[in-house]
Amino acid sequence: MAGNGPGTMDAMRLDFQLVLLRRMADHNPDLVEDARRRLGASVADMRETNRRWQAMVRSPRARGAAARYRAVLGEPESVLPRRLGDVDCEARRWALPLWPGLRFEVLVGPDGGVWNEWLVRAPDAPAPPLRTLEDLTPWSCTVDEAARAFAPARPLEGTAPTRWGLAFTAPDVNGERHEMVAEFTWGLLQRTAVVG
Repeated sequence: MAGNGPGTMDAMRLDFQLVLLRRMADHNPDLVEDARRRLGASVADMRETNRRWQAMVRSPRARGAAARYRAVLGEPESVLPRRLGDVDCEARRWALPLWPGLRFEVLVGPDGGVWNEWLVRAPDAPAPPLRTLEDLTPWSCTVDEAARAFAPARPLEGTAPTRWGLAFTAPDVNGERHEMVAEFTWGLLQRTAVVG
């Protein structure tokens, strides 16, 4: 994951998508397998790419996360001002070919630190209709879309930095309401479970 120029940048963007997929493989190996094939990468490619990414992140000479994403993904497609409470931030977004309806968003605080990094819906892409628990299929929606559709939703601590959870109540197609837990990786829905 080093170098420069258009060809190198395309390769680095491909590698980064493999890093995202590697985290999702625990929940949805079949979806990941299909996506990996579409990218033209082998299982060994994904494993090696993830190993290089982890080495880069953990290196004592590692760049800060914001600089690392710019080095790997290039200039953001958009940079949007955000206000969280009384703090001004920046939402930097990049398009990824594997998920054309989404953008990889990095939320950068005023000190340059990364506060959040996940997939969000692209501004020109329609949000999925989320009305019942049957609509909550893997990779169908983002954290914020599920939280809005089934408000009030309660955030849950994830099992890793790139994982989040939501607890909420959702009706099934027959109108019966269920307590649900949804798990997300990199902001994208991975699985749901009915509680109790």
